[in-house]
Amino acid sequence: MAYQFDFLSTLDYTDVIVKGVVTTIELIAIGGVLGVAVGIFGAWARTQGPGWLKPIVSAYVEMIRNTPFLVQLFFIFFGLPSLNVHISEISAAILAMVINLGAYSTEIIRAGVQAIPRGQIEAAQSLSMSRMQIFRHIILRPALQKIWPALSSQVVIVMLGSAVCSQIAVEELSFAANYIQGRNFRAFEAYIVATAIYLVLAILLRQLLRLIGQHFITARRTA
Repeated sequence: MAYQFDFLSTLDYTDVIVKGVVTTIELIAIGGVLGVAVGIFGAWARTQGPGWLKPIVSAYVEMIRNTPFLVQLFFIFFGLPSLNVHISEISAAILAMVINLGAYSTEIIRAGVQAIPRGQIEAAQSLSMSRMQIFRHIILRPALQKIWPALSSQVVIVMLGSAVCSQIAVEELSFAANYIQGRNFRAFEAYIVATAIYLVLAILLRQLLRLIGQHFITARRTA
């Protein structure tokens, strides 16, 4: 017998889908902003920071970039309670996303920092500007202009990677799809709907980041 598609049975759980979408948006909104902030600090530490801080940040970056995100998530949610550190599912998911995105964005932003002409930095140093002032006013904005497309892509990748957060019972979009197919036994329809929504979210997020880049990162300052 031919398979009979029944997407209406999936739409009966619209409230579950909406909740999953909202949670996914919350995860990337908080995790994305904080993760990029960590990346900016990490890039500063590796290029302009004190000598004792550089190996610490380097070790953090290498450890996160060379281990699976799912393992990092499990370590935070299941491992930390062994040390009497208990956090909620959503907090563990956000923390894992921040740590993961922070490591990758550190390297992306550092590449932009290293592309800044040395003469600009030396000119700022001749004006007795501190390392933090040089990084903030001379280096950061041009560096972000150079690497914004790559950084935007990494944020989108982390948003899509948030799907594994359902493994610790975070009620995001993939959790919603699992819940629905477990109730109506329509796995094909449930996951097709979830896939379509992830595609739309990724496109919208990429467009949002493009607009942010155009208006706040790459836009020329006027006197």
